[in-house]
Amino acid sequence: MMATSIRAQSIKKNIMKFHKYLLLSLTLLLFSCDKKQEITKIDNPEFVAVAFFDALYNEKNLEKAASVCDPRFARIILHYKSTKAVARHVFNMSYDKVTIKPESSGVKIREQFKDSAAITLYFDGYYNGNRVKDIKKVSMIQVGGDWVMDKLLKDPF
Repeated sequence: MMATSIRAQSIKKNIMKFHKYLLLSLTLLLFSCDKKQEITKIDNPEFVAVAFFDALYNEKNLEKAASVCDPRFARIILHYKSTKAVARHVFNMSYDKVTIKPESSGVKIREQFKDSAAITLYFDGYYNGNRVKDIKKVSMIQVGGDWVMDKLLKDPF
């Protein structure tokens, strides 16, 4: 009878360990997914713009990219149904993998007023094995304390 009791306690401990690891894994998964989706909680408009293009070109996540656009621009983005179509038709840029950086050359990188900013971004990446560089300027506005992309500005060059 004592052997059965010890065996039952051992099984119970194993089940508790399994539940503990399962709970830990689910918690980590939940928090890691949540952080990837929370672009709108970034305070800096440059970082929001970079996160938008990173979601579009590197993560291939159209919904995440649209989550930081004003409703009009989000409707345009979501209309195309795929990140490749948005990249080709809206931004006229295609990349397999790209690095995006805001302008940081000591000149004014952002023309920011109370609730708006014009952000210049540099793109350096590869498409079909060829290196491609580009520059885009976007308009960001602040809505309810969150920075969102308003529109693509005219090519500065």
